[in-house]
Amino acid sequence: MILDLHTHSVRSDDGRAKVANYCQWIKKKDLPLDGVVLTEHRQFDAESDYRELEDQYGLLILKASEVETDYGHVLVFGVNEDMVHAFDFARIDNPLPEVLAAAKSCGGFAVPCHPGRRNVGLFSHYEERGPVDDVEVVEIYNGGSIPGEDERSRQEADRYGYRGIGGSDSHIVSRIGLCATEFADDIATMDDLVSALRTGRCEARTWRT
Repeated sequence: MILDLHTHSVRSDDGRAKVANYCQWIKKKDLPLDGVVLTEHRQFDAESDYRELEDQYGLLILKASEVETDYGHVLVFGVNEDMVHAFDFARIDNPLPEVLAAAKSCGGFAVPCHPGRRNVGLFSHYEERGPVDDVEVVEIYNGGSIPGEDERSRQEADRYGYRGIGGSDSHIVSRIGLCATEFADDIATMDDLVSALRTGRCEARTWRT
């Protein structure tokens, strides 16, 4: 099962894609995606209901968040009411150890994204301040990366023993599915996804040329 774990819709301040249009594009282009995870910036969208789109297009649509920390941007999966109150999703400098700990204690999982990117990537901060405990997985394939960024992500992930995921980081329809994550087991819920990330039963994939 292949899911794009990093996407943004019009609910993000810089997103220009409607979720319905993502679904249409996936089917029109026959992309090898079974679903997407919406990771809106600095928020968790608890309101939107995409079940009709799931049924119409035969895709899994899950919701997560992309939050900002003092060590760069982080995808947070398994967001629930406890986690929403554990730290400030709108803040741009959350301490990374607090986000990692809150995600874990609330039953979720946190993954630094585009870690090879300057300023907003984990490994740029490692250069200046050293590594952070409890990071287990990072995004090694990102559809928005410029040349050299994913290479750095993979090299540093290998160096620190981190497992990897992939996501398109799409903000427009045509970027969906450039990178994704393949799961060994069927994923039907966010709990399934979190469990697979914890156990490592997944592999980063890219179709970028």
